[in-house]
This record gives sequence, structure tokens and C-alpha cells, in this order.
Amino acid sequence: GVMYERGHGVPQDYNEVVKWHRKSAEQGESDAQYNLGVMYERGHGVSQDYKESVKWYRKSAEQGEFDAQYNLGVMYERGYGVLRDYNEAVKWYRTPAEQGHSEAQYTLGVMYERGHGVSQDYNEAVKWYRKSAEQGSSGAQYTLGVTYESGHGVPQDYKESVKWYKKSAEQGESLAQYNLGVMYERGHGVPQDYKDAVKWYTESAEQGHSGAQYNLGILYERGHGVPQDYKESVKWYRKSAEQGNSDAQYNLGILYERGRGVPQDYKEAVKWYKKSAEQGESLAQYNLGILYERGHGVPQDRNEAVKWYKESAEQGHSGAQYNLGVMYE
Repeated sequence: GVMYERGHGVPQDYNEVVKWHRKSAEQGESDAQYNLGVMYERGHGVSQDYKESVKWYRKSAEQGEFDAQYNLGVMYERGYGVLRDYNEAVKWYRTPAEQGHSEAQYTLGVMYERGHGVSQDYNEAVKWYRKSAEQGSSGAQYTLGVTYESGHGVPQDYKESVKWYKKSAEQGESLAQYNLGVMYERGHGVPQDYKDAVKWYTESAEQGHSGAQYNLGILYERGHGVPQDYKESVKWYRKSAEQGNSDAQYNLGILYERGRGVPQDYKEAVKWYKKSAEQGESLAQYNLGILYERGHGVPQDRNEAVKWYKESAEQGHSGAQYNLGVMYE
């Protein structure tokens, strides 16, 4: 079955994999039972069937197969093939976690942090995150970094936070790369260093992290850690804006309005201000009101100007409040 799965000596053939794993599983081979559970979960060589997957994971788990115990916990946590049951999930996560299964340790930490199937306990969550992180789990390292940054279950400690973010970031975890960039930009736990902030934001941004793309846009716009470059700023704001980041949409609107890094284009400015304004960004609402009042990029429309000034004013924007007063005057 393994040879057919890997395509070693025979063409890869999931149907044959299932056939041979089943023969072995029915004779009580725990690895085969686990693998058959995986095949049913993923729909490889058989129709996807979570109930069958749970059946075979359970048979394997009851024989002490750690991966099967972990996967059975996942099925209970997500309600796949069984009724969702956090208590059962914790039960199946705990056994492999206590035997050093890194993913189970991390997931058990999540259960303690969220209070799913156990009483919420940040100290226990940190305990399990640490066990997993020390085995190299990038997700656990990232989460432990967050824990030290926030001070949940441990005293707040930016240096420890940076330590764990760095371990995770060096494994390519985009969330950790972003957070590490933030720590370098703000000087939390490390000396402030815009170049290092740019380095880690770039790593994260290139993996599609919207916040990193936005922050990288800011650093290029301001010339922090890199030569000032409005074209690069536009590039990164756009990537973030296209993912729906309202701050990036607003900043992209400003660059189009001012003609920085792109030809001045009021229509494009209106487009991006509107996207941001519709998400409740008061600065974008204010700027959109101005463009409608002046007829820049849109037909002049005092009613639309009032609408957007009002949205912004109600959020406390003093310029919008003043302009709205003038419009009513």
C-alpha cells in the first residue's frame, strides 16, 4: 500500500493504496488503520467519508497510534464524522501530547487558551505551547511569542516575545515575520531598527500578509529603513488594498490624489477612498466628502459630500465636523 501511495516501483494509484491498506487494517495493523483513516478523510482512492475516517482513526488510536489519536481529536474538535465534542477532543489530544507529539501539544494549548473542553487556563496553555515550540513547531513558537507580548499566562516580556517570533519567522511563518517586523519598528524587546523591520515585513508581505504589505508601504513612503520610494509604496499599498485593508485603501487614495508614485488621478483616488470609507475609515470618508464637494474625480455633488462628511463627523473627525457645519450654513 505504501509503495502504491509513493509510486515506488509502480505507478501511484490511490485505489490500490486503499485496497492494500484495507487488507492490512482489517487484520489489526494500526499504521494501516491510520492511513486508511487519512484516505477517507481526504477522499484519496475512495469517496470522502468522515464517518469512515473516524472509524479507522479510532481503531488505530485505541492501539496507541499517536497520529491517529491526534487526528481523532481534530475530528471531534471540528465535528467531522461525529458530533462536535471538545471534551473528547481534549481526551484524544492529551494522550499523544503527553508522549511528545508536537501538534497535539500545540492544539492542547489552544484548547486551554480558549476554554474548549477544559477550564480556560492560560498557564496550562503556555505550558503546552512551550513543549511544542521547543520541538520546533512554528505555530507554537508564534503563539508563544504572542503570549509573551500580551502577557497572558506569563509576565509580559518583549525580549522573550521577540525570541519566539524569530524562531517561528526563520521557519517561514508569515504571521511571526509580520509581528517581528512590528517589534523592530517599535523597538519592543530589541533596539528600534527600521532595516530589520523592512526585512521581516518583506518576508511576510511576499507571502501575502496584508498588514505587512501595508506597513511596508508606509516605510517606503516615509523612507524608514529604505530609500524613500513612492512607486514601491504604491506597489505594497495596492497589494494590501486589494485584500481589503481599509488603511491601505485610504493611503493609496492619497497617493493617487497627490500624484505620488503614480500619475495624479482623482478618479482612482475616489475609487480607493470609497472602498476605505465604506469600511468605516473616517479619514477616507472626510477626503471623499472633499472630492465630492469640489467635483474632483466625480461630478460635483453636495449631497454626497454631506453624506460622507456626516459619516466622518459622527466618528469625531474635526475637519468633517467643521465642513459639515459650513455645508449646513
